Amino acid sequence: MTTTLITGASSGLGAEMARQLAARGQDLALCARRTDRLDELRAEILAAHPGRRVEVRALDVTDDDAVFAVFRDFAATFGRIDRVVVNAGVGKGAPLGTGRFEANRETAVTNFVAALAQTEAAMELFRAQEGGHLVMVSSMSAMRGMPKSMTTYGATKAGAAHLVEGLRAEFHGKDAYRFTVLYPGWIASEMNAGAAGRNRMMVSTEKGVTAMVAAIEKERASACVPPLPWAPLSVVLRHAPMPVFRRLV
Repeated sequence: MTTTLITGASSGLGAEMARQLAARGQDLALCARRTDRLDELRAEILAAHPGRRVEVRALDVTDDDAVFAVFRDFAATFGRIDRVVVNAGVGKGAPLGTGRFEANRETAVTNFVAALAQTEAAMELFRAQEGGHLVMVSSMSAMRGMPKSMTTYGATKAGAAHLVEGLRAEFHGKDAYRFTVLYPGWIASEMNAGAAGRNRMMVSTEKGVTAMVAAIEKERASACVPPLPWAPLSVVLRHAPMPVFRRLV
């Protein structure tokens, strides 16, 4: 039986991942700030899958001490955490130098510093039990430096991805340790609700997360999700001449 810990699990991609992983027979350790949402999700999952075990904890991932305490508590409760999905994040941001430093700082702290804390806490568990699967939810915006309000967001998601790539290099040849970086494209969630009606490339939360879960279960090293159109577009984003790139973004 696989036990998966998901941060930011109270809504959006995290909540849907919990539903789909439970349907695949996994036990769940779910944490987020909004415990009322977590309790509702737990009740929903247990009603659909009575045999599952679902534990929930309150967690603000920007509280470093709380991250380590909650991860350790989950490990003690379950006896072992097989997989950690670093999913919690925010999408705020503003063009640099326009007086919105606080918004950019919040994004940097939540999406990178907090991701570092979660990665540290996960690896502490995995080193102690000599194995585990770390999944980082990055973004297609990590493929290349993004303009305007996406600059800081993209940079944090690139940094978070590189944390996992560094671990992959460190643990190369040690099969008990597995690392996955997910690069989601436009998948409907609370974070991008304002863009849902005007973005023809947006897919539903369920469809997008189905692609994410498939990559997680296959333990892919990295995956653009959904694969179409984002896998081929990732090549374009990385290598297109700047005039072409700017028309795209």
